[in-house]
Amino acid sequence: MDNAFVSKLLTWYETNKRELPWRNERDPYKVWISEIILQQTRVAQGWNYYLRFIERFPDLQSVYEGGEQEVLKYWQGLGYYTRARNIYAGAVYIVEEYNGVFPSTYQEILKIKGVGTYTAAAIASFAFRRPHAVIDGNVLRIFARIHGIYDPIDNSLGKNKISELANSLIPNDIPHLFNQALMDFGAIHCSPQLPKCSDCCFSLSCYANLHYEQSALPVKGHKTKTRNRFFYYLCIENKDYIYLQKRNSSDIWQGLYEFPLWETSAPLSDIYSDLTPYLQNLLDDIPFEIIHASHAYKHVLSHQIITAVFIRLKIPHAVKQTNFLYVHRHNLADYPVSRLMEKFLNEYLELHST
Repeated sequence: MDNAFVSKLLTWYETNKRELPWRNERDPYKVWISEIILQQTRVAQGWNYYLRFIERFPDLQSVYEGGEQEVLKYWQGLGYYTRARNIYAGAVYIVEEYNGVFPSTYQEILKIKGVGTYTAAAIASFAFRRPHAVIDGNVLRIFARIHGIYDPIDNSLGKNKISELANSLIPNDIPHLFNQALMDFGAIHCSPQLPKCSDCCFSLSCYANLHYEQSALPVKGHKTKTRNRFFYYLCIENKDYIYLQKRNSSDIWQGLYEFPLWETSAPLSDIYSDLTPYLQNLLDDIPFEIIHASHAYKHVLSHQIITAVFIRLKIPHAVKQTNFLYVHRHNLADYPVSRLMEKFLNEYLELHST
């Protein structure tokens, strides 16, 4: 083990560590929830969500008993809703397979749905003090820069090389401190765009600093193309009732609720005339009146840009559609929805509160 590296890292950490609500947590359930939240969420955003989620679901049993829809509701706004569905599935698995006792080994933890090598290492080291190095983007960046590793970090070659290196350095007695120090060092010191190289404990030995390669390292081999999608949401009103449907396809927002949706490959040239044939078919030729088409809502996801328009229309009586939910306006808040739907609903409900 490189004692000098570990010593410098831990000394830096002692002075600069972040104060986080899950820091030094030994309950594997709470460690699990914090790590799932932080998978694709910034700490500043995830903090309050973590506190709110733990208040509603203080343990595995409460998740198990709460059900998937309730978990999704408390996840609303965080995005990447597969994480919430996996939390519920994981709770079911642990309650039914381990009698509600969280598994304690790295290999057992890996079997939980939605838990990959990083999250398993985090839970194993933070909750059970097992020496498994966490390998996230921060750790990959640190080691690529310090050791001059040019193998792409988004393929197995670069990841495996850095994983072996990190696991050779992790102290057996304090693996949790080593992992926390690495994560904090990458997040606030060896950052992607503006690393603090002039004030770094590794400045005299860091390959990237010595060779002015900070912007070149780490290397990424693949770039995912951004996809543009166009959503036309149909806010179908019948007196005080609105129609919702559950999104069940294996796509974004699976398990959440939304208005009936027509997705197109390009923007409609004339919303009113282009929608009419679709609406006549959807509503079984029930008369309808289009009241208003909203402005375009732009919603950016990883590798997707969604442009959504919400069309309000009134109908005189119910639609014979078994896949629609007939929801009173006052009960809309009971259903978990995407952040995009939430934005519109906040404006819509405010309009109808006066």
